[in-house]
Amino acid sequence: MAKLTKESFIESLKEMSLLEIKELVDAMKEEFGVDPSAVAVAAPVAGGQQEEENTVVSVVLTDAGAGKVNVIKVVREITGLGLKESKDIVDNNGAVKENISKDEANEIKAKLEEAGATVEIK
Repeated sequence: MAKLTKESFIESLKEMSLLEIKELVDAMKEEFGVDPSAVAVAAPVAGGQQEEENTVVSVVLTDAGAGKVNVIKVVREITGLGLKESKDIVDNNGAVKENISKDEANEIKAKLEEAGATVEIK
């Protein structure tokens, strides 16, 4: 039997459904005692590219600081929401933007901190 190369194995995975991949992972766990949570087996992403772990984050306001009005203006600019909705986010220390890339989150964090807010990326 010819040895299966990494490239041919990956090509085979691209042709499998998510259910088939799950069954493969379960079979590997049974055969080799490999815990699927310890080994990353990623399904192909659109275009054949794989997502990096934790690339989707949320920006959460933890404190508006002394410049609350400026923070509200920045939240309005970032979200495109109205004055009342933006004020509610600032007053309640809510999520400014969710499910965004780390790069975008860092840009938003910098803008909000410049306005005087304390921000957390989750």
